[in-house]
Amino acid sequence: MNDHFGVGTSPGTGRERVFLSLGSNVGRRPENLRKALALIGREPDIRVVRVSLLYSTSPVGYTAQRKFINGALELRTRLSPRDLLDRLERIEVRMGKSTPFRNGPRLIDIDVVLYGQRQVHEGGLIVPHPRMHRRRFVLEPLAEMAGRVRHPGLRRPVAHILAGLGPGESVGRWGAWVSAGR
Repeated sequence: MNDHFGVGTSPGTGRERVFLSLGSNVGRRPENLRKALALIGREPDIRVVRVSLLYSTSPVGYTAQRKFINGALELRTRLSPRDLLDRLERIEVRMGKSTPFRNGPRLIDIDVVLYGQRQVHEGGLIVPHPRMHRRRFVLEPLAEMAGRVRHPGLRRPVAHILAGLGPGESVGRWGAWVSAGR
């Protein structure tokens, strides 16, 4: 578990505990994730609290593509789920996100996976993320940071959901967000 390391903090900016999943498999993947982290951390009303390690993960769905690097963030925010999603989507656009087809290559992908214990179903926004409970690349980094956090729909801790997944996706630790190597 990596504690917050000074990205975009403002005292008292947040009440809701939110978890994001980030991924990239195009270009300089770790740098893409670090840039997204920095941009998220600079947003008003968002405070990055913790980051997971980064993980190298096999693609899901369309498998004829490069492996992803994935990680998770814990935030505090007063933004509504819709306002948070709008800000995250603006960051994706600013970074040059293009999704040629479902499950295709991504320069950056930022998903809201949990927003407190809320369940949200509105146009273009479903929280908890509708497939998170089946995705090892989401659950591994999330469980590393917050394994006891409960999925509000399944009412089970994230670590228990992860433990119940069968074989499938290849997920391995890649390193820290701030590592200089690779």
